[in-house]
Amino acid sequence: MIPLPVFEEIIDASSVAPRIEAMLPIGVRARQLKVRTLLAGMCLAQADHRPAHLTRVHHALTSLPQADQLRLGVIAEWENGPNRLTYRQTERTSGLVADALAKDAPGGLPSDALAGICDDLLEASIPEEFKDASASLAVDWTDLESFSRPPPAKGGPCADPEASWGHRKNNLLRREDELFFGYYLSAAIIMPEENGLPIPELARRTTVPSCRHDPVRALVPVLTRLPEQRIPLGDILAGSGYAHRDAGAWALPLRAAGASLVQDLHPHDRGPKGTHHGAIIANGNLLPEGSAPAAGTRPAAPRRQPRRGRRARRQDRRAGPIQARPHHERRRRRLPPRPVPRGHGQDPLPAPAGLHDPGPGPARGPAAPAAPAGLL
Repeated sequence: MIPLPVFEEIIDASSVAPRIEAMLPIGVRARQLKVRTLLAGMCLAQADHRPAHLTRVHHALTSLPQADQLRLGVIAEWENGPNRLTYRQTERTSGLVADALAKDAPGGLPSDALAGICDDLLEASIPEEFKDASASLAVDWTDLESFSRPPPAKGGPCADPEASWGHRKNNLLRREDELFFGYYLSAAIIMPEENGLPIPELARRTTVPSCRHDPVRALVPVLTRLPEQRIPLGDILAGSGYAHRDAGAWALPLRAAGASLVQDLHPHDRGPKGTHHGAIIANGNLLPEGSAPAAGTRPAAPRRQPRRGRRARRQDRRAGPIQARPHHERRRRRLPPRPVPRGHGQDPLPAPAGLHDPGPGPARGPAAPAAPAGLL
């Protein structure tokens, strides 16, 4: 478990606790639980793999050593003696913070103030020696169920009005996806540069939009804010789900911010299209259809042969197995499997054994053996 001083150092480096305190209303009686202590209790509850419940935060704070409780204000001196923090006081401070950082109406996306505080906390959690070690990020999203029960089937309120229904993949054989009620958690993880030194994969930015919003479009403003914070954008590694989005929703904003996209092609984007030359996967390589091979590289995939009609196939069957054999062999022909090494571009094929470059002039085969002496 991560010790408490580490969380206190991150909270102090981010300077978010004083900013949140300035946003809270001032009451007649001073609050015993400060925002800094509340954030430390939330971090302790998550580091101990506890559910994100407010009762767990209160238990994490009241379970600290007595010296830490006195220092953090969990135990405070009142007129009648020392007073230990109660759950009602924890709920009061948490409710004030949630109201100050929330929107006027629930919309499924975090407010600008909440997004800025989350960005500062994550940036402060990265050690100084790794802040400028790499500008490459790997992005992805996952499902995050809500603590609340879904609304009734006929509609109505629920305990979490921000959550919504979404789809997620499962490992079952007969169903490709299933419904869940909650959010999409998107994260951007620091990745080492190509041919660079290994670095720890730390989370640099996250966002938790509702399922009624596209997680790809919700992550774009989070990433485009990095250059404004003097954090350059390098390679953005993404899966095929990001590549299948509209250019204005993902690729264009990030390229305008200085990022280079490194992402997989969606299965719907592969293969020849109607009026556009698509891409074909041949022998483990992604090749453009009909392109001329460069010197020393793999040949481009041949164009797909037109499908023979019903009359031609009937004539082949009447002709017998001997005459129809070349056609069927041509249809069953496949490229032999060959291991493809990792690397950029296309690797040159090795020359067959026994054949050498004859130089300019007509192609020649291997030289015939000389006749033995005495036979001429």
